[in-house]
Amino acid sequence: MAKPATILTLNLGMQTVSMAEFEVLPGDGLRLTRFREAEMILDPAADATRPDQLKALIKELRDAISPKSKKPIYACLPSQSVFSRFVQLPGDSAEDVESIIPFEAQQNVPYPIDEVVWDHQLMGQKHGDTWDVGLVAIKADQLDDLVAAIKQGGLQVAAMDLAPMALYNALRYNLPDLPGCTLVIDLGARSTNLVFSEGDRVFCRSIPIAGHTISAAIAKEFDQDLVLAEKLKIEKGQVGLGGAYAEPADPTEARIAKVVRNTMTRLHSEISRSINFYRTNHNGSAPDRILLAGGNAKLTYATDFFAEKLTAPVDFFNPLQNIEVQPGALPEGTVACASGIGELVGLALRSLKNCPVELNLTPPSVVKAMDFRRRIPAFALAALLLILTPALWFGYFTAKEKSIRARTSALVSEKDPLEQTAKEIREGLEKQKILAAAAEPFLTSVAERTIWPNLIEELAAKMPSRHIWITKLTPVEGVLAEPEPPKDPKQPPAPRAPKPNQPTGKPAIVALQVDGLYLDNPPNPKAAGIVDEFVTRLDESPFFNTSGDRTKIITQRTTPTGETWAYGYTLVLPLKTPVPLP
Repeated sequence: MAKPATILTLNLGMQTVSMAEFEVLPGDGLRLTRFREAEMILDPAADATRPDQLKALIKELRDAISPKSKKPIYACLPSQSVFSRFVQLPGDSAEDVESIIPFEAQQNVPYPIDEVVWDHQLMGQKHGDTWDVGLVAIKADQLDDLVAAIKQGGLQVAAMDLAPMALYNALRYNLPDLPGCTLVIDLGARSTNLVFSEGDRVFCRSIPIAGHTISAAIAKEFDQDLVLAEKLKIEKGQVGLGGAYAEPADPTEARIAKVVRNTMTRLHSEISRSINFYRTNHNGSAPDRILLAGGNAKLTYATDFFAEKLTAPVDFFNPLQNIEVQPGALPEGTVACASGIGELVGLALRSLKNCPVELNLTPPSVVKAMDFRRRIPAFALAALLLILTPALWFGYFTAKEKSIRARTSALVSEKDPLEQTAKEIREGLEKQKILAAAAEPFLTSVAERTIWPNLIEELAAKMPSRHIWITKLTPVEGVLAEPEPPKDPKQPPAPRAPKPNQPTGKPAIVALQVDGLYLDNPPNPKAAGIVDEFVTRLDESPFFNTSGDRTKIITQRTTPTGETWAYGYTLVLPLKTPVPLP
């Protein structure tokens, strides 16, 4: 399937919604051609109106990016909306782990499993005795509202990803060869996402301390509403350095810096706990480097604060390092690490199938609709073929008739030589029958020489290894019925002669009587069952026919009474191929 010429991606942030258009370059490269973002109402009390806000913002972004595009869009959900958990499961192979994941999902997802849309993925290869597995889930009604808002905004969903996973895919694409452990701190509006990347392993955790927490603290400090507090944070916000560092000259900036530092200190404590959890429970390493992303990464001195607290090099994550950017694609003043572009890049990679994590929370209804749209060309072709079928059949049969006539005329000319050859073949077959009849007694004699060793070996192979043995083998004679002569279809049927009282066939050994003993020491009420086990094993024998009535096979079996250590049994085993007697 050819890759699309353009890819549309949508980041459904809690405060900022952003959308981008990418072009596919040769060699699975990407070029960012357009990018726009829009802000939502800041107050959490307005979350109930989120779908309506999304509808308006998505329509606005679509009109700015690609107003006439009909391409499905790749979207990602904020971590606050999705339940995610990384668990370690035992298993010798990936197939073993896949078989127990549905049970683990029921145990870990805090909602009834039939009320959510969920997905999972193995995160890298086996480590020690366990596999890292990522589980994500979102309530189906909540997801339906978001998908409906996207659809009402004029777009169709191709896949629904999780923002931290999209950010991780962008990290692996732009910085594929980083050694050791890398920690991306995504400072969002409602939550801070931690993305650990170490080799082929990934671990994510969401912390509910983020930009909104800082704005709420500023609003409380200055006794202002959230909107003004957010404006103060953007215009004068910085992380107080503390210690011997001089405070800002502006008193307002100094107060804001202290408030921000207090909140960031709480955040640092949670980040430290998460690092310890990753190292202890997932056998991870301490971060060798830290990359900042998200809208609040722009806070002044944020890199210095985390470098001091986490004692590791800190820098900003550039999600466009390996992405070509078309001139004018980014509006003036756009900061790549702080504008949700990392998530948009990770989503675009989903279309190229060039990403290590491919979780998908697309609702089943959307999947069915996408499948139906993919089949529309096939339906149209089927309808066209249905219309053209009569004409195609007429042309086919006309051409077939001409072909058959031409071949028939050629075959007629070859008829006489073939009839002569057929006559010679029939004569050869008659001679072959005469020779086969002459050789039959000799072949039978050779086969009879090996029949008894084969029967004894078969009994030894099928007999249970313990508690039963054979004491006597007795051939059972019978009569082979004479084969009826072949009927000549040209002769009238001869009158049937009355059947004699005794069969008039060749004498033969038709069965083998087996006498033996089975053990009942110590006494066991199921000991007599070993005889049935012996007969059951003989059901698969190529020599004995034991599939009939068992009472005719097991003709005698002494019931254990506990008085002796062994009891007798008798089997009559019919032969599938009787042995003729001379």
